Amino acid sequence: MLAATLALLTGEAFAADIARDAEAEALIKDYAQPILKAAGVRAQGLKIYVVIDDSFNAFVAAAGQMFINSGAIIAATTPNEITGVIAHETGHLAHGDLGGIRQKMQSVKSAALVAALAGFAVAAAGGATGVRGLGDLGTAIAAGSMQIAQRSLLIYQRGQEAAADRSAVDFLTKTGQSGLGMLTLFKRLAAETMLSSRSVDPYLQTHPLAADRLHAIETMIKASPYYDKKDSASLQRRHDLVRAKLVGFTWSPDRVMRTYPITDQSLPAKYARAIAIYRKGALPQAVAQIDDLIAADPSDPYFYELKGQALLEGGKAQQALPPLKKAVELAPSASLIRALYGQALIAVGGPANVDQAIATLTVALQTDTDMPAAFRALARAYAMKDNIPMAELATAQGLFAEGNFKEAKLHAQRAQAKLTQGTPAWLRADDIVSYKAPVVR
Repeated sequence: MLAATLALLTGEAFAADIARDAEAEALIKDYAQPILKAAGVRAQGLKIYVVIDDSFNAFVAAAGQMFINSGAIIAATTPNEITGVIAHETGHLAHGDLGGIRQKMQSVKSAALVAALAGFAVAAAGGATGVRGLGDLGTAIAAGSMQIAQRSLLIYQRGQEAAADRSAVDFLTKTGQSGLGMLTLFKRLAAETMLSSRSVDPYLQTHPLAADRLHAIETMIKASPYYDKKDSASLQRRHDLVRAKLVGFTWSPDRVMRTYPITDQSLPAKYARAIAIYRKGALPQAVAQIDDLIAADPSDPYFYELKGQALLEGGKAQQALPPLKKAVELAPSASLIRALYGQALIAVGGPANVDQAIATLTVALQTDTDMPAAFRALARAYAMKDNIPMAELATAQGLFAEGNFKEAKLHAQRAQAKLTQGTPAWLRADDIVSYKAPVVR
């Protein structure tokens, strides 16, 4: 589990606490790929991030970015519930809803502004002429125009949500999956909002009320030939392990122990407790717990990853190498694990390990550039080899990945000044030097 604050350009820059974890990302990718294919959305260009947040939420913030809260994954008792969430958000992507809502906002703002100005003109005329009541009428016109504009926008948003629901059911059916998880989720939301919704104006909601959404999609879901289809046992196992892992890393150790008491001897419970023990700093006990996990399933790369991470962060870099190497062998496409192995090699040191670290980190960063820590490790490795231009370039790339474009350009310029013009490294530096951040409108 590599948690980081990642700056994301979504048309409006913001920072979010993102949980970068190979196991969670691999699972979500497997959930999303068939849905994206059914929707005609390019999976290769889409980034799905897990946001460290206990609330049940998911959202699309840009054409190539989808966000799912850790709380949503933890709360979902079956894979099918999260698949339903992804299907709904994919509906927004397929419909181009983000661009649509921005256009609607602009048109509503323009119409409201015109109406408000007319109201203010009436009010001003009342003050100038002394006509009784004309000033109040103008003020009422201005205030009413803003309320009408707000309702118009919210009606549009509710329409988007309802359309995304319908598309989600369609995507699930096309991929031979049940919508039961989605239905279960909506029933839960309906129960949670039942009391509060009684006092809420339905015309001032961005989403259809949970009970209304439930009624609208229940018939469609039950009509699907896959309504009763269950998630496979292997997928349920992976889902339960990822839920436990997120609990272990994002909740306090005491809360973890209450949620997964020692009486629970399931593999997910042992996983969560091992993580909690490691986070409390009890390294020998944590390693013993993780070794039990490995013994239970020697083919799981993420158990070896956890052992290597615990040892590395506990100051036992040399001992961390074997489990991390094994994790890379079992999950060769997991760039995050490969990057962690590279960091362990640098921590151990020595010419051979540093050379191997550079090779390992380079491979990892070729497929995943959203790893600032890996770029920093690569910069350190190049500095240990006295290759300062490449160290400057790696530093620039790490700063760029963090969204610190100003500092990234400075280091890229330093690298470029000492690199041979036209080489791949020089061109990478030039990409950063010439980069222009998108204008926020």
